[in-house]
Amino acid sequence: MQSRFLSLWFRHLTTDWVTIRQPELKDVPFILVASERNHMVVTAANSLAEAQGITVGMAAADVKAAIPGLQVFDAQPGQSAKILKQAGEWCIRYSPLISVDLPQGLILDISGCAHLWGGERAYLKEIVNRIRSKGYDVRGAMADTVGTAWAVARFGRIKPIIEPGDQANALLPLPPAALRLEPLILERLQKLGFYTIKSFINLKRSAVRRRFGDNFLLRLDQALGNENEPLQVLHPAEPYNERLPCLEPVRTATAIELGIKTLLSNLCKRLQAEGKGLRTAVLKCYRLDGKIVDATIGTNRASHNINHLFKLFELKIPLIEPDLGIELFTLEAPKVEEVSPDQEILWSPEGCGLADTSLAELLDRLANKVGAGNIRRYLPQERYWPEQSIKKAGSLAEKPTTTWRTGRPRPSLLLPRPEKIEVTALLPDNPPMLFIYKGERHTIKKADDAERIEREWWLDTGPHRDYYVVEDHEGRRYWLFRSGHYSDEGSQWYIHGFFA
Repeated sequence: MQSRFLSLWFRHLTTDWVTIRQPELKDVPFILVASERNHMVVTAANSLAEAQGITVGMAAADVKAAIPGLQVFDAQPGQSAKILKQAGEWCIRYSPLISVDLPQGLILDISGCAHLWGGERAYLKEIVNRIRSKGYDVRGAMADTVGTAWAVARFGRIKPIIEPGDQANALLPLPPAALRLEPLILERLQKLGFYTIKSFINLKRSAVRRRFGDNFLLRLDQALGNENEPLQVLHPAEPYNERLPCLEPVRTATAIELGIKTLLSNLCKRLQAEGKGLRTAVLKCYRLDGKIVDATIGTNRASHNINHLFKLFELKIPLIEPDLGIELFTLEAPKVEEVSPDQEILWSPEGCGLADTSLAELLDRLANKVGAGNIRRYLPQERYWPEQSIKKAGSLAEKPTTTWRTGRPRPSLLLPRPEKIEVTALLPDNPPMLFIYKGERHTIKKADDAERIEREWWLDTGPHRDYYVVEDHEGRRYWLFRSGHYSDEGSQWYIHGFFA
């Protein structure tokens, strides 16, 4: 596929941003200033100020003296980068590969994208008009290389779309500044009488390198397409990513369902061919008003079963608000794992009858309805301290590395941290006769012998614990312990769990 790039140049980026937020400045010349080497200088000027001869880099004091009534505002450091990042995220609806081009531009890799909008001319018109409707003065140009697209967007005067392979002819009449050269090199070219690229493009490379350096040739080669120019993509596309532009804005739940099914079908075909399945998937809906609505699902086992995954997304559809309409759907699978052939037999009509099939489906539905964080599975791990003897499982497929300890009873609900209680005991080393927890008094009816659990001395230091399983007069059972010996300073009783 032939590479194609679109360069967008925001001619008055920061001043347009100010005007959008303060519409009263629309017909008023104003500038933005910042301190540079202990002097206030102009960092940006709106079109009305530029028409009066103000340019970036001028001393703010001189400008204010020359133009009475000129509005002056302090520039916000890093504002250009923030605005361009937001604009780039908005432009993802037109291309998945977008790079911020400081200080006033964006670069879009549009290879294979333009036909979705009826061709390059309609594509460029759509993007430029939409951005201008939001209040930004923008110019755009397309070419086979980033360098030529950048040059034509800023210095071109004839046509914004350069035909494939025609970048050399497009560059010839443009000034040297179109090659993104350093100011010192541009000044040297000016002194030598090189006012257009045509005047030096055929010079011997050895002579050019000797006089202007390697970067000069690099920029020229990048613009001509003789050297690749990598982009720092704003949001690198997920390896498993599908896009679905809409010919007309989508507003109904039925249309959203159709879009999700189409994306899942395309994604799952690829996953199935590679023997993989998704664990998480993110649906993003790009609305006409510029907002992005997203929905995320997760599975306990990697899956590429379309019907099962759609049922999970179906729970999210009522939460997707299309507003004026959705113009682009994307589906990303940021977490993907291998799928065993035996696992996928579970989805077939004949199936293999494994008991945990229904459990996996049920957990997926519950997790995507109440939130995956509200459902947990625990596995044992080889630690003595009770609160550290279990760990959260990552999935249903994760196997335990050790067995559960069944020698002594353990509570069905273990508190994350032991909580202090007040205790009365007949003898210091006996189980308690009663305890008070959260203001409620519990009289002990039965109690088992103490179970001593020592600290893991190779990890930390401190007193041991003597645990008791106790039952109160209402038949409720608790797991209590005393920290250290009764005679130890700081000895304290705690409640650590509840039995079913």
